[in-house]
Amino acid sequence: MRQCMLMLLAAGLFMSGCIESLQTQQEKTMVKQFVLNPIGKVIREDGRTFIVIEPEYRDGLLRLDQCSHVTVVYWFHKNDTPQKRSILQVHPRGNKENPLTGVFATHSPVRPNLIAISRVKVISVKDNIIEIGSIDAFDDSPVIDIKS
Repeated sequence: MRQCMLMLLAAGLFMSGCIESLQTQQEKTMVKQFVLNPIGKVIREDGRTFIVIEPEYRDGLLRLDQCSHVTVVYWFHKNDTPQKRSILQVHPRGNKENPLTGVFATHSPVRPNLIAISRVKVISVKDNIIEIGSIDAFDDSPVIDIKS
């Protein structure tokens, strides 16, 4: 039997694909969790911002210095509490004068999965350290992925 699936990836992108299967019970059960391994972290120092990549991912930086901007996918780790993950409606920008809106229609940092995405300027790449422009991430925010 041919089964087509649509999956939401951690980066907020969609991937579709078809697989051949016999529809076993295990195949009917949808995955409820994904494991994400940080590739680095955001470091703020002396008014500058860096992404320090873990040594095992350093080879993935080849030619990144030729990119003017990259998309950084990171985790809002300081908002990661069961209470904040359960918030599904907010007043945009925290302004009570803005109408109550579902988090999926906002840029709210509180949501069921605390994935953040920012497009940033690449200033330099040296060894496993990328200096970047401004990003809406706290110091030590885990970086999940970088895309040109």
